[in-house]
Amino acid sequence: MMLTFRLFMLQRVTALIMAPLVLGHLAVMVYAIRGGLSTGAVLSRTQGSLPWALFYGTFVAAVSIHAAIGVRVVAAEVLRIRGVLLNALSLALCVVLLFAGLRAVVSVTMS
Repeated sequence: MMLTFRLFMLQRVTALIMAPLVLGHLAVMVYAIRGGLSTGAVLSRTQGSLPWALFYGTFVAAVSIHAAIGVRVVAAEVLRIRGVLLNALSLALCVVLLFAGLRAVVSVTMS
């Protein structure tokens, strides 16, 4: 029961972290599109940028945790998965999302 409450709170905290990051990401996308920036131009601005790596790395971490907890809740309610299998499924999903997302962040921000 305590784990459920902690996951509930963690999902809310990650939502609070994601909200300004989503707005920032959308603002950057609008700026890039309206400014007529090409993919190359965007990449030239993000390559080697620690601030962009931290911004998107934080975004990926929050999304990975948030999504894994959400899928965990759905799996428990719809598929009736419980216990160790449920925990393993949600942890595995979090790890996969984190790995894929951070790999993308590294490829876009590291030279």
